[in-house]
Parts: sequence; structure tokens; C-alpha cells
Amino acid sequence: MAKAESEKETAADEKPPNAGLTEVGQIAVTVEDVERATVFYRDVLGVPFLFDAPGLAFFDLGGTRLMLSRPEGVGPSASLLYFRAADIQASYETLLSHGVEFLEAPQVVHRTDNYELSIGSFYDSEGNVMAIMHETGTL
Repeated sequence: MAKAESEKETAADEKPPNAGLTEVGQIAVTVEDVERATVFYRDVLGVPFLFDAPGLAFFDLGGTRLMLSRPEGVGPSASLLYFRAADIQASYETLLSHGVEFLEAPQVVHRTDNYELSIGSFYDSEGNVMAIMHETGTL
């Protein structure tokens, strides 16, 4: 048996490592202006503010920390945050009334007999695309 075949069989028989990674603790989003983004996330989106440090701002998203920071040698963030909304239409209207620019109004993007997912996407103050989402039923 060839060495490569032997290594493939051994790897397939082994369990993947369990590194204990079970939940997201923090999400980093790069922004051009931390102060302006802090005002947007805190005062427009209503995300609970935790604390700031030089060049950083931290928020609480239901136990997951959101960190806003300036880019360090890279371009804008490719991260996209989906904020859960209990009433997506009311959230959409509230954000519109606060000057938030939407790319797409909330709409159903997936539907089965038992489940429905609606998403609306918008720009934050730094040009990052973010979204609001609402799920009903079960997958």
C-alpha cells in the first residue's frame, strides 16, 4: 500500500480534535472613525455600549461582544452582522426614521412549510453592510 493511501486511511479513522470552541465571544468590525461608529451603533441601532479604550469601542450583543476598531493595514471589514429583530418591520421603520440607509427592505429570503427567514440589509456609518433578520417556525 502506498504511503499516501495509508495516511488517508489513518486520518479518516481519527476523530477531529475537540478544541472546546462552542460559541463566539467577540466579533471585530473595522471602521474608519471609531467615535462616529460608536454613536451609530449606540444611538441609532441601540446596541448596548460596554466600554471604550483608545481607538476601540465595545458593545454587548446578547452575551457576544462587538469590538469596533480602526483597520490595521487591511481594508474595510468583510464581516456582516445579522441583528435579530422581534418585529423586523418595526425595526426597519425605526432605523429608517433615524436616517439608516437600507440596501434592501426586509423581505422573506427563505420559506419552508415550518420556517420563514426575513432579512433586510443596511449600511452602518462606516459603509459596512449589516442586516436585520427575523425567523419564525423551526428548521
